[in-house]
Amino acid sequence: MGSEDLVCASCSGLVIEGRCPTCRASREYLRRNSANLSLQLLLAILAIVMILAVLAGRHAS
Repeated sequence: MGSEDLVCASCSGLVIEGRCPTCRASREYLRRNSANLSLQLLLAILAIVMILAVLAGRHAS
């Protein structure tokens, strides 16, 4: 289930549509936090790739 499927408790509309102030605040909160999470995920993947490259280099020599 993605954030597109969330229903607002205040107006019963989809949060992604932003019908009421509660929807708009929730949509903005989700947008900010999902960007943060993707940046953290990207950095974690980069760190894992670098560690694997170092280990492969040690194993080859």
